[in-house]
Amino acid sequence: MHEHTEQHPGWNSFADQDFASYRYQFNPHLARDETITNILVKALTVFPSADFSLCLSLLPTYTIVPAQNGVAPASGSLAEAVQHLSVLHEQLTSASYADFWNTLEGDDLYADLVADVQGFEEVMKVRIAVVVSQCMQEVQRDVLEGWLNVKGDKFEHFVSEVCGWKIDGATVSVPLNKENEARSTTVRENVKFDQFGRLIKRAYEQPA
Repeated sequence: MHEHTEQHPGWNSFADQDFASYRYQFNPHLARDETITNILVKALTVFPSADFSLCLSLLPTYTIVPAQNGVAPASGSLAEAVQHLSVLHEQLTSASYADFWNTLEGDDLYADLVADVQGFEEVMKVRIAVVVSQCMQEVQRDVLEGWLNVKGDKFEHFVSEVCGWKIDGATVSVPLNKENEARSTTVRENVKFDQFGRLIKRAYEQPA
């Protein structure tokens, strides 16, 4: 299994992650902590999909749930890596993007965990931008700078050239698309009068 990941360093689809995870689930003696953490980091890069949660479901409970006695996992252990990555996942899924970057940069362990995933930070910026484009038409520049963790000329280049958005002073405009466009919907339900008649009749019927 480790050979599979080495021979395909660009793998990032859940099909590959699923293959690796299930191989390890049924062959625990083949498990390597580094490969497991690489799978989890790759799963983060495709949020908001359920890949990360699905991968977690294949791991032993002790690696996921913090000890009830408050004792931190052993340094360098799989449990420590999994629980740290879970913090990032929670921040991403709750749209706490600025907190995500602060957490990522606030602990040297994260640098080690994501080191084998080439271009991790750039990929995360793109993924966050995709999510923003799906739910917003306009966002304040300073807020978006925090979400993308980039400022100045680099921010302007990323927003204008990579995303294709328009910067207008303190505001960034996101082009309309099928996800972020507000559309009115009309819900119609046909209810026949005889349905009400039966309901009223039952209300007045005496129990036997």
